[in-house]
Amino acid sequence: MVDALKLKIKTLAFGTQTIECHIDESFFDGFEQAEVRHADVAVTMDVTRKSENTFHLEIACTGTLTIPCDRCLEDLDLPVEESYRLNVEQMGTELDDTNDELLIVPSDWRELDTAPLVRDTVLLAIPMTHCHESEDDCNPDMLDMLNSHSVEAVPDDDEDHQSETTGTDPRWEALRKLKEQ
Repeated sequence: MVDALKLKIKTLAFGTQTIECHIDESFFDGFEQAEVRHADVAVTMDVTRKSENTFHLEIACTGTLTIPCDRCLEDLDLPVEESYRLNVEQMGTELDDTNDELLIVPSDWRELDTAPLVRDTVLLAIPMTHCHESEDDCNPDMLDMLNSHSVEAVPDDDEDHQSETTGTDPRWEALRKLKEQ
């Protein structure tokens, strides 16, 4: 864990402080949904203490992540350029993180670990599907193996369920006729 991301909020000076650190793939260890093979990300966090119990965080993450390509499983380098803003207020006795723009932490907390905020900010740079831009960039052996197992490559032995004229299952044709009536 990066100690620079643990803010000593009780002793933080008023005004703005800038915290800079670097994170690598070990930062994502133990986070089960992260497929990060390599990371080289610079983190800059501006922390502004506005009052005794109010803080404003601006987190900027820039660098690259290496994750597996969904198509060929080879390394895929993704650029990271994400930022996140959050207000933090110290009050009450319970943590409340239900609002995306305001984090309420108990007033007796002396330290705020911002590592989960940074981790989520970086992981948001990963698209839902992550593939090389072109199949030419993918591993050709893996693409050949995928193509050999694709539906188009598998011969259709089940001729009983296929209509020769339409290439569709005759049961669907019967349903279409019912729908048209």
